[in-house]
Amino acid sequence: MNGAPWPGGARAALCLSFDNLGEAAELQAGAAAAEPGEHFTATRVLPEILDLLAARRLSATFFVEGLNSELYPDLLKEVAARGNEVAFHAWCHEQWDDLTAAEQAENIARGLAGFERLGLSVAGMRPPGGGLGAGGLNVLRGAGLRYCSPAGAGAGVDEGIALLPFQWRHVDASCTLPPMTAAREQIAGSPDPVHPAAFIASLAKEIEELPRRGGYIAIVLHPVMLDWLGPEHLAGLLDRIAACADRDDLWVARCADAAEHMLSHPRHFRNGTVLDTTSWT
Repeated sequence: MNGAPWPGGARAALCLSFDNLGEAAELQAGAAAAEPGEHFTATRVLPEILDLLAARRLSATFFVEGLNSELYPDLLKEVAARGNEVAFHAWCHEQWDDLTAAEQAENIARGLAGFERLGLSVAGMRPPGGGLGAGGLNVLRGAGLRYCSPAGAGAGVDEGIALLPFQWRHVDASCTLPPMTAAREQIAGSPDPVHPAAFIASLAKEIEELPRRGGYIAIVLHPVMLDWLGPEHLAGLLDRIAACADRDDLWVARCADAAEHMLSHPRHFRNGTVLDTTSWT
């Protein structure tokens, strides 16, 4: 970011995000067990998350699959009505960098049309798996999206697209997915599965150091992981983020708001992103 301030003179920015909803990822993996439209992450977990956020006057970005515009339309409208952002996470959680550019364009068009029918305007996407693949950013530009959140580090702007990347050590699923040993080494110093308390402690340390270092991080949580994380750990993390929202040196924002700030100050964010081209699949 070349030392440029975020709004209000903050030296750093943090975006809280939640990935995946319902059974879309399970359908893509051929492992769905529940009746369509009855997945526990939609019927039980997401309402709990929305209440926890509202109690702390926090807003988050929810990257959800386009299929959910058909399965859970009222829930998506509630997410937005309560001040959160609804963003795109492929139609049915397809591994994004496995798709051709044409398939990516068709996937985005289908998803945006589904959200538009609900009256939801979508500004950005996070590609499942973290990779941009064959379409790169050109597919996003063609679809009129404003930002992308791939795997990588550092907020940047690339010809009209804001880049708000995530790092795997800030993702809850990295604590348990077998291939994510490198991320677990960063989180807890061991390739073994990470305990929820250790994950939260690692995030807390990074959040505390972020204003001094400057820059940007995205925290990525999954509703399907909440039973692993535990409500008490999520509540503690949200309390910490809510306290940060009252500070002058750290801006807590939805991804769309961070992107609009960056696009309004592109020279400060030029060449600010380094993409992570490794794959965990």
